[in-house]
Amino acid sequence: MLKESVDGLEIKKDGIYVDVTYGGGGHSREILKRLNENGRLIAFDQDADAERNTIDDKRLTVVPQNFRYLKNYLKIYGIAKIDGLLADLGVSSHQFDIAERGFSFRFEGPLDMRMNKNSSLTAAAILNEYPEEKLISIFRNYGEVDNAKKLVFEIIKRRMESKIDKTTDLVVIADMLVGGKYRNQYLAKVFQALRIEVNQELEVLKELLLQTKELLKPKGRLVVITYHSLEDRLVKNFLKKGSFSGELEKDFFGNQLVDFKQINNKPLVPSDDELKVNNRARSAKLRVAEKL
Repeated sequence: MLKESVDGLEIKKDGIYVDVTYGGGGHSREILKRLNENGRLIAFDQDADAERNTIDDKRLTVVPQNFRYLKNYLKIYGIAKIDGLLADLGVSSHQFDIAERGFSFRFEGPLDMRMNKNSSLTAAAILNEYPEEKLISIFRNYGEVDNAKKLVFEIIKRRMESKIDKTTDLVVIADMLVGGKYRNQYLAKVFQALRIEVNQELEVLKELLLQTKELLKPKGRLVVITYHSLEDRLVKNFLKKGSFSGELEKDFFGNQLVDFKQINNKPLVPSDDELKVNNRARSAKLRVAEKL
């Protein structure tokens, strides 16, 4: 949804914009096309591999950091307010397709899953070191895995015999519990849960959204693409209710404390043509909001 997401920013030619998920640079390239020589784009990506995709353009500044530090780095660059922000959440296809990153159950590789290679926590460390109750909580809350308790029982039994350090080790354990037509869906949930814990994805997303309330100018645009229900629920509640819990925020006098007006009350989804060339987009939802 490249065009739809950048269209959602309603770009002013001389505006200041932020792409917090630079990745391959696709969204940033499209944003730069719509800016004049006075426009400015700040892009964030904590994955060192993204540096290979840096665009040679004086209007672009790429920050090799997690977007949870958005406000701090904008301050360093002398930026107090922005006209729009785009976030394409989740894992890039590039990350998924490299076996050594450990994001996909399709390949054999180390159970890594770190978006920032300099961070210390890996999926292998979680599986081999976390206590039983914490593992159950991760798979239930981050992967919505129905038989989380049974899965964790098998994980603990396996790690007592040998270390679980490859993606195929985890696949073998999962295959004992769910097979057939539900296998891939189950594995996706298991891997998603671990990835969210490794990268603190939901907490980082909350931090980002809270910062947008202060950083976006009135009528500034917030565009977010989500890929699973957990992050989409956070974004939806934040935009609609002003809170992550879904409870409507109110002031002392009972007035609603909502900072954004939703441009599309229902999220946009990929077209059939896009799905033919990008299967990963199947679960994507695009939400656009304007700062009040």
